[in-house]
Amino acid sequence: MNKRVLAAAAVLGSVALTAACGGGTTAPKPTGQGALAGVCPSTIVIQTDWFATPERAAAYRLVGPNGTVDVKKGAYSGPLGDTGVNVEVRLGGPFLGGQPVPAQMYQDNSITLGLVPTDEQVRAKAKFPLTGVFASLNKNPQIVMWDPATYTVNSWKDIAATGAPILYSEGKIYMDYLIANGYVKKEQADASYDGTPSRFVAEHGRVMQQAYVSNEPYRWERDVKGWQKLTGHLLVADAGYESYPHAWSVRSGELDKLRPCLQKLVPMLQQSEIDYVTNPDVTNAALLRIAQTILDGPPITAGGNAASVPTQLKEKIVANGTGSTLGGFDLDRVDRAIAQVTPLLRAKGQQVPDNLAAADLVTNEFIDPAKGLKQQG
Repeated sequence: MNKRVLAAAAVLGSVALTAACGGGTTAPKPTGQGALAGVCPSTIVIQTDWFATPERAAAYRLVGPNGTVDVKKGAYSGPLGDTGVNVEVRLGGPFLGGQPVPAQMYQDNSITLGLVPTDEQVRAKAKFPLTGVFASLNKNPQIVMWDPATYTVNSWKDIAATGAPILYSEGKIYMDYLIANGYVKKEQADASYDGTPSRFVAEHGRVMQQAYVSNEPYRWERDVKGWQKLTGHLLVADAGYESYPHAWSVRSGELDKLRPCLQKLVPMLQQSEIDYVTNPDVTNAALLRIAQTILDGPPITAGGNAASVPTQLKEKIVANGTGSTLGGFDLDRVDRAIAQVTPLLRAKGQQVPDNLAAADLVTNEFIDPAKGLKQQG
C-alpha cells in the first residue's frame, strides 16, 4: 500500500471508530454515503468462532454499544459509524451447526470475514482456501488448567507425568501437537469437554481441562459454585505452538475483489482492537447485553469481562507483533505453524497441499504499520 492510501486509511479508521464506538448515543443509520459506501459490501458480515467474549470484542466494538441482537440468527448488527455500511457480527459455536468457520464461509457467500486460527487455515486450504488479513490476537489464549492442590505442575514437562485426563474439544489440533511433542500422553486426551465446569467440579479437580487464560481462571475461582478456589494453568503457546488464534480471513478467490474495501477496512479493525483494550467498558457492557439476550452460552459477567483485558495485556495475548504494529502477521511464525501442523493433519488422512507457505495463507498488504499499542509492558 502506498503512503497516501495508508495515510487515508489511518484517518478513516480513526474517524469511523470514534463514531461507531464512542459514547452511548444511538448510532446513525447508514446513508449509503461514507468512506466505505460503494467500496465494501453494504453489510460487512463477520463470522466469529464462538460466543461474544472479550477475546472477540474488536468485532463487536465496530458496531458500538447500541447494536441490534438477533437471537434466532445469533448476530449483533448496526451501522459502522458514518462509513455508510452496516456490520453484522455472527456468533459461532452452536450457530455454526457443527462445522468450522472455513466451511461456513464457503456455504454462505454473504460472510465477508471469518475468524480462523492458522492451524484451521492449513486444514481447510485444500477445500476452503482463506487468506488472513488481520490478526487481532498476537498470542493464543488457550491453556490447560488444573487444581494446584491436586497436581504440582511447574512446566509443560510435568503434565504427562501426572497422568491426569485432559478435557478438550474434539478436533482441536493443538492437542495433537502436545501429544506429538511428549507434553501429553495419548491416553490423557479426553475429547469430551462440553464448555462447562461440571466435570472439573464433580471430580474435585482430578481432571485437567482446556480453557482461555483470559476467561476461565477468573470464573472458576470466583463464580463457579462448588469450586471458587485457585487454579493453575499453562499457555499452549508457551509449549511452542505457533498458530495465530484469530486470523480475520476472506475467501482467497475474493481477495482481489475485496482489495479496495480491505485497504480502508483493515486499519479500522486494527483501531478497533486498540481502542477496545484501551477503553473496554462500553464494549464489555455490549458483550454482557448480548450474553443476557442470547442464552445458553458460557456465563458472561461484568467482573469477568473487566478482568479479561488486563489479563490479555499481561500475557501478551493482545500485543504489537513485528515492531510497533498491532495486527500484522510474522511470516516466519506462520511458516513454523504450517510446519508444526502439516504432519499432524496428514497423519489423520487430511489433505494439506505440498510446499504450503505463509504467503498462501496470510497477507500484510492492508495493515497500517503506524497502528499499534502505545505502551508495551
